[in-house]
Amino acid sequence: MHRFLQTARILLRNRSFLALLLCNVLLGLAYSFVGPFMSLFGTQEVGMSNLVFGVFMTITSVAAIVLSTLLAHWSDTRFSRRSMLVLGAVCGTAGYLGYAFVRDVVWLTVIGSVVLGLSSITFSQLFAHAREMLSRSEVSPTETPLYMNVFRLFFALSWTVGPALASWVNIHYSYRGTFLVAAAVFGLFLLAVLRFVPHAPPLAGSPGAPPLPLRRALTRPVVLAHFIAFVLIFTATTISMSNLPMLVTETLGGNQGHVGIIYSVAPVFELPFMFFFGLLATKGDHGRLIRLSFLLSVVYYAGLCVVDAPWHIYPLQVISAAIVAVTSGIAITFFQNFLPDQVGTATNLYANAMRAGGIAGYLCFGALAQAFGYRAVFAFCTVLCAIALGILQYYRQQQDGPHAATAAG
Repeated sequence: MHRFLQTARILLRNRSFLALLLCNVLLGLAYSFVGPFMSLFGTQEVGMSNLVFGVFMTITSVAAIVLSTLLAHWSDTRFSRRSMLVLGAVCGTAGYLGYAFVRDVVWLTVIGSVVLGLSSITFSQLFAHAREMLSRSEVSPTETPLYMNVFRLFFALSWTVGPALASWVNIHYSYRGTFLVAAAVFGLFLLAVLRFVPHAPPLAGSPGAPPLPLRRALTRPVVLAHFIAFVLIFTATTISMSNLPMLVTETLGGNQGHVGIIYSVAPVFELPFMFFFGLLATKGDHGRLIRLSFLLSVVYYAGLCVVDAPWHIYPLQVISAAIVAVTSGIAITFFQNFLPDQVGTATNLYANAMRAGGIAGYLCFGALAQAFGYRAVFAFCTVLCAIALGILQYYRQQQDGPHAATAAG
């Protein structure tokens, strides 16, 4: 409780921190209106097959990776975080306005690839900005994981009400209303950035030192192992995001109201979990917490394989909350520590693992759901998480082995 009150006092007396918390809430709310319902939008509203929807999401995800990687490099070397956040917010508003009115698959692909592709830089830039703010503040570097998790906590806070509210809007005003509200929230995010985020030059590296290319960063075994493992985890997450609404409505006899409740349960528990795991991260090994979250992922998806009613999923969302508290909180700081002088590129490395997982996930969802049904898809997710856990465990043993041998000698 003392640590909680101490953290709260620091946040409340720092105007920049409060503004960042507001930005996280607004960005999370915009995403929470759209993410849980994209598969239903594509298949039921636009009329795509599962396979076509998978291809559509793959194309837009590849575009997001390419554009965000380029913009992330520029954010570390040429442009301010504020400029990138403004660009992302403008494109997010325009992209969701397009989704509200367009129903042609080709034009939706163009909007998703170009406009929302540019908007995809917003998440990583917001957390890169948070890391740089912490480096300039009174917060001790050892406390950085805790505060980063608190910022991510407020992003998750939006998901406690966003999906349920989006479900209500969808039922009463259709998908057009859902995307219009999401565009309006992105517009509020833009106003918050313009009002509260200051212009600051890039902080990349020492003067005259060229930034480390992303491809060279991936030649480091520790970076590559965690990147691959997170790609697998995010593949499972993406499959689940698309498959869970379909399982509820098509297999378990539920409706969009159940989907909204399911996606609102986890964020309620994410809030205390994020503070708790952030506190643990200030004292111990981040890698151990990440491996624990991967183990919980295996348990979670195995549980989804055997549910028989929508309400059976509700308690499983508590496990999901613990997973998200680590993989979407501490993991950001973990990746930033790989390239401490290029937090934009480092945060985008984490975001690209998410997007690469999205590409694989959307392709796998379309093919697996069409061939084997919605329930069997979660068995595949269980296997992916087990492989990811195995990769990190193998890497850990490879690291511990030489260390132990040296100590014994």
